[in-house]
Amino acid sequence: MDLPDFIRNFPALDLPFPEDVVQGRAVVSESGLVVFLTFLEDFDLPTHAHRAQWGTVLEGELELTIGDETRIYRPGDSYSIPAGMPHGARIKAGTKAIDVFEETDRYALKG
Repeated sequence: MDLPDFIRNFPALDLPFPEDVVQGRAVVSESGLVVFLTFLEDFDLPTHAHRAQWGTVLEGELELTIGDETRIYRPGDSYSIPAGMPHGARIKAGTKAIDVFEETDRYALKG
């Protein structure tokens, strides 16, 4: 599933990952950050923690560990990560997801 042109035209993110591996577009508000992520290669996201996050898988598959629980998420599955909860993931190439962060500045916009 390709994202619509208007979403692909949202501001790009300055992610701390190689752009040829992970790409992101975003919408920022005073209350949070909505991120549209595309994983071009298999990707291991190290365990980390931050403020609250909610997400849903649009396409592909990710293995997400939240605290001590690991689960596979596929298209249509959603996840909620409480603030401060350690989490990490293994994400398959081709996965597309929407993540919503409580932090408005979780990732900076490019430019």
